Amino acid sequence: MSDGSSDGPPTFDDAFGGDDVEQRIYGTVLQTREPTTASVIAEQVDCDPKTARKYLGWFADLGIVTRHEGQPVTYERNDAYFEWRRVNQLAATHSVEELQERVQELTARITTYEETYDAPTPGAVDAVAVTEASDDQTIDDVYSDLGDWATARQERKYYERARQQRGDTAPESVSG
Repeated sequence: MSDGSSDGPPTFDDAFGGDDVEQRIYGTVLQTREPTTASVIAEQVDCDPKTARKYLGWFADLGIVTRHEGQPVTYERNDAYFEWRRVNQLAATHSVEELQERVQELTARITTYEETYDAPTPGAVDAVAVTEASDDQTIDDVYSDLGDWATARQERKYYERARQQRGDTAPESVSG
């Protein structure tokens, strides 16, 4: 709980410092991008490795992390769990019409990027070549577009899955 001495969020270096051990382990798992031992996680959250193993085992049972057997055992964030959670949240908080409208908006944005860059995906674009051929686009502009394009493609998948989860069928006009 906050003591009122700070008006902003905790520093990034200790983002979960004020939380209990379970929350600190969870927060660390969210930031972990590769299989990590319970001891390393325990060190990062300042707790006993036995405590970290206990919570990581529980998170593995819930599907939040994947446990990799080996010597030593490692744990990794389960991205599929977080995708499932996002889709369920969207399905629970939006109507079929709202979801379909968002899919259409994202599809229009994606189509604009496909036409602008004459490419089917952001990965097919050579950002350096685009900036060399353009008088008005910087490399930062292109990378910003590519990031937004990739995000729009991912979000469209989530919204479409949520829409389908609500029991509707995919519209014929939505593609790729």
